[in-house]
Amino acid sequence: MPGTPQQVVYVVDDDQGLLDSTLWLLESVGLQGVPFTSGRAFLEACDPCLPSCVLLDVRMPGMGGLAVQEAMRERGIELPVIFVSGHADVPLVVRAFRSGAVDFIEKPYNEQLLLDSVQRALSLVPSQHDRPEKHEVQSRLESLTPRERDILLPLVQGYSNREIAEQLGISVKTVDLYRSRVMKRMQADSLPALVGMVIGVGVIDPFTLQAQ
Repeated sequence: MPGTPQQVVYVVDDDQGLLDSTLWLLESVGLQGVPFTSGRAFLEACDPCLPSCVLLDVRMPGMGGLAVQEAMRERGIELPVIFVSGHADVPLVVRAFRSGAVDFIEKPYNEQLLLDSVQRALSLVPSQHDRPEKHEVQSRLESLTPRERDILLPLVQGYSNREIAEQLGISVKTVDLYRSRVMKRMQADSLPALVGMVIGVGVIDPFTLQAQ
């Protein structure tokens, strides 16, 4: 629309190939991608006044994504952050959401999943605190059976299937079955996505979880 600044997606990743493919993907749907191969370069060049969000790689040489996010907070750069990582685990995801990330996507990512996440992040500008999909997640939670709820909490707390089986006095095979049901009912395509959902609706407080 005339007079409306174009939405910008800052893409911060030291993998040049992935950077190029992500920019092409964003441009294919009319979004402007601005690439950086280091966190420091991004911090020096980003414009916090633009309607924008940040796709931020967790593991980069020198300054990693979590350090970049901390530096953003110190500088008063309040842009929605989507973390991407090829090595996601629950403690890492918890640290990201604890720091205010709006999403966490595993590499190699599904293109539509990434675009949906970017559009959701951009819709949060300037307010990042009220996710539009919150009521949907809540209703998915309410659809879980009591046993599925029993599996959900230790699952997002980072316990292994074997540990959950021991806690609940059931077999690992049964945990596997209920875990897949929980993922399906919650419409979560990854464990990081599930963790983000339950943090987003307040089922768990990220500050009570262990971040390693």
